[in-house]
Amino acid sequence: MSRKWSMFLMLIVASVLLSACMYPEEEKAGANIPYEDQLADVQSAVEKYQADTGVLPIQDRDMDTDIYIKYPIDFSKLVPKYMAKPPTNSYEKGGIFQYVIWDAENNPTVKLVDLRSAETIRDLNIRFTTTTYPTYKEPITNYIYTIDFKKVGYKEDVTVPSPYSNNQLPLIVTTAGKVYVDYSMDLNQFIMDNNLTPKPGEDIRNLLVEAYPVLPAYSLPYTVDENNEPVFMYEPTKK
Repeated sequence: MSRKWSMFLMLIVASVLLSACMYPEEEKAGANIPYEDQLADVQSAVEKYQADTGVLPIQDRDMDTDIYIKYPIDFSKLVPKYMAKPPTNSYEKGGIFQYVIWDAENNPTVKLVDLRSAETIRDLNIRFTTTTYPTYKEPITNYIYTIDFKKVGYKEDVTVPSPYSNNQLPLIVTTAGKVYVDYSMDLNQFIMDNNLTPKPGEDIRNLLVEAYPVLPAYSLPYTVDENNEPVFMYEPTKK
């Protein structure tokens, strides 16, 4: 084989290998973005499935499951008849988002849940199993505390990335031992940026639900106080 052909073949091989290396990175980057066109594709597929079957393509969950993760979409019911494959940013394809149905009873709408928070909470709950009680640190309000992360093996306080801003959101724990994401910063920022005055007693998480494709999952209810600032609306003793 001539030197010229050898170099030519080496260039082809190098090009193929480079493409193979680059593609997963490009796909991985796209796995973290809530694309509107992918949401629209899934919404269309869900509506066609419901029109054909009379039911929604969802997985079964307990009735007391968090309202934001209660109706995860079952892509095995949509693929390949209603769509070619799950979206690249979906959990099923290695992405960070769980596709769910919001307002299933009245207006089934495709939304997203950022699973990075779920993974962090799961790891924290595993660490809590080595202690008699979750390691509370400082009280935030009745029944809600910050977490003493060092006592469960972390070198520093653990946060999760916000799906709405560049904020890193704290994790909190209730006296029932359940861990939640604290969206206070995002809610306060959204209220100020949009010059809003929600009514006290209203669950202001709905502001994020209406404005964004990603739901404020793994959270407690919030309302506003007399200063129009977010406060927890959590009273486990009330029935």
